[in-house]
Amino acid sequence: MQQQSARHPLTAAGLLIALGIIYGDIGTSPLYVFKAIMGQDAINPELVYGGLSCIFWTLTLQTTIKYVIITLRADNKGEGGILSLFSLVRKRGKWIVFPAMLGGAALLADGMITPAITISSAIEGLDIFYPQLQTVPIVLVIVVALFSLQRFGTAVVGRLFGPVMLIWFSMLAILGLAHLLGNPAILMAISPHYAVQTIASHPNSLLIIGAVFLCTTGAEALYSDLGHCGLKNIRISWIFVKACLLCNYFGQGAWLLEHDGALLSGSNPFYMVMPKWFIPYGISVATLAAVIASQAMISGAFTLVSEAVRLNLWPKVRIVHPNLLKGQLYVPSANWILLIGCIIVILVFRESAKMEAAYGLAINISFIVTTVLMTVFLLQKRVPKIFAFSFLVVYLAIELTFFVGNVSKFTHGGWLTLLITAIIFSLMLCWWWARKIKNRHTRFVDIGKYTAIISEIGKDKSIPLYSSQLVYLTSANFDFEIEESIIYSIVKKKPKRADVYWLVHVDVTDSPYTGEYEITQLIPGRLIRIDFRLGFRDEQRISVLFREVVENLVANGEVDIKSNFDTLRKHGIDGDFRFIVLERILSNSSEFNFAERIVLDIYSALKVFSLSEERGFGLDSSFVTIERVPLMVPSSFRKKEQLRRTK
Repeated sequence: MQQQSARHPLTAAGLLIALGIIYGDIGTSPLYVFKAIMGQDAINPELVYGGLSCIFWTLTLQTTIKYVIITLRADNKGEGGILSLFSLVRKRGKWIVFPAMLGGAALLADGMITPAITISSAIEGLDIFYPQLQTVPIVLVIVVALFSLQRFGTAVVGRLFGPVMLIWFSMLAILGLAHLLGNPAILMAISPHYAVQTIASHPNSLLIIGAVFLCTTGAEALYSDLGHCGLKNIRISWIFVKACLLCNYFGQGAWLLEHDGALLSGSNPFYMVMPKWFIPYGISVATLAAVIASQAMISGAFTLVSEAVRLNLWPKVRIVHPNLLKGQLYVPSANWILLIGCIIVILVFRESAKMEAAYGLAINISFIVTTVLMTVFLLQKRVPKIFAFSFLVVYLAIELTFFVGNVSKFTHGGWLTLLITAIIFSLMLCWWWARKIKNRHTRFVDIGKYTAIISEIGKDKSIPLYSSQLVYLTSANFDFEIEESIIYSIVKKKPKRADVYWLVHVDVTDSPYTGEYEITQLIPGRLIRIDFRLGFRDEQRISVLFREVVENLVANGEVDIKSNFDTLRKHGIDGDFRFIVLERILSNSSEFNFAERIVLDIYSALKVFSLSEERGFGLDSSFVTIERVPLMVPSSFRKKEQLRRTK
């Protein structure tokens, strides 16, 4: 916690950055929450008071207590988010990977819906002046432009996010106070009595619960962006943000009470509280805030995908750093998948009111996952069990209630969220499961049995020199073992003579950033193993890292990489390097059961669209050789065939 605080001290600049990065999603919720609660019915004072009470206690229990006070304490070396939390607790049980994948899938689904609903809600304010205006083309143009600009990074426009969001929240507070001061009695809605009464007695209570939940969407961003802003900056800025949000919500409530019995007829209370002359400015600021909210969600999706790749929960994909700012990522494949999904959402629903069901359900799933993982974290930290399980019971009860409310709108749009989440989860599960299957059937042998022959091959002049420095990537976790396929490549397939053989192993740690390595001289100066320990947010540029390690070993006199060709050695020229990447091929799929064959078939299809191993590890393709080797299935898995010799 002290390390995290040192990285992001409490400053005015830090508070402004937090406003710009974190609160776009939850900050734009006043655009559609009350509109969703009131629906198309006549304005009812009981529903206004009940809705406000539900909003107040949802923001307090969910956002303030669960996330700001409790969950933010689960920082992984200063970083947050579902996969960071998963990395902290994954050693507590193999089952933990499944809720982590589900939460990640739900957040990616949310990345498709957030731009659609926030930008649509803002642009629909133009209906006040142009009732027949088709807003869908405008929304599509903004969304396509937003995703198209991702490749250039957000370093420049990111500096504007904080000031724009400060203007936005200030506008929310001022507009709300203008009506709140005229009817301060509306503050009585803070009493939980009104919330309980509405949920218990209103005929459409499930729909209302689902609508109320929209006020806390974006709370997950407080935790996901912990590493960008820091604990203190988030907690202090939330005080200001929550005050502004509540002022606006209660101001909208006061305006609704002034129009008791009237029909909204599709009008949005958010724009109704504005003076007519101010509405064009309000729409402009709302659109900017919606774009910022969308950008924050897109950036979060990029970070999530990059972490999932490092944790072997997602196919290896191209990850670009558009600028030198730490944490700035661009994932082209994720960008275009999100754009296509967002366009589909816009074209299917066409207006924000019809997107609300899909939107709430995606976030709801991620909330439930966070509750489960946080309970495991609290138990891991030896928090008293009574507190940990009370946390689980209370928040599961709250979130499952919201889930029932959101699922009740399944036919109104919730089906799309569940479909997208299910597809993404299935892809993550198949990728993870297939790697487990392949690793389970990979045979390892004692490297000590082969050190003598490897040493002799390196000195045998009758064997043509394959490469001066021969490098293999190994998945063996221990330095005394090696894949049988590597021995097959060096010794049995066709002997490969080299001056020095290298084994490179990459271990992804539970920390976001690590950057360590260990050296093991299996045959001094002849067979050397390097174990890299990289964080799940570190870029795996193995070529660069390997070169740096070799230079350090040469400087320390631990290895000689000079060419052994007489002419080249006389001139002090280093020998060549060659990376061997072994591609394991399924030699006999009949050894696997039906489910495993399906998973491996999907895995093979995903491999077609993912990066190759050499590109995934950042290897220079000009120094890489791909060798296809059969996936060795242990004899215990094979059926013994009864063969009879006939001659």
